[in-house]
Amino acid sequence: MGRGRAKAKQTKVARQLKYTNHSIDYDRLREELGADAHSEEIYPPTASEQESERAQ
Repeated sequence: MGRGRAKAKQTKVARQLKYTNHSIDYDRLREELGADAHSEEIYPPTASEQESERAQ
């Protein structure tokens, strides 16, 4: 008993999260996470690419 208000609050919050428009600043997010724009960090070199670099 007494769960009605808590459930209603959870439902209200869930609907707000689902239906509100979230404007995300991806550049700021990258800065906060410390991500760099270099593709090397996003896609690390494969083993075959590393071997070819060592051969040179």
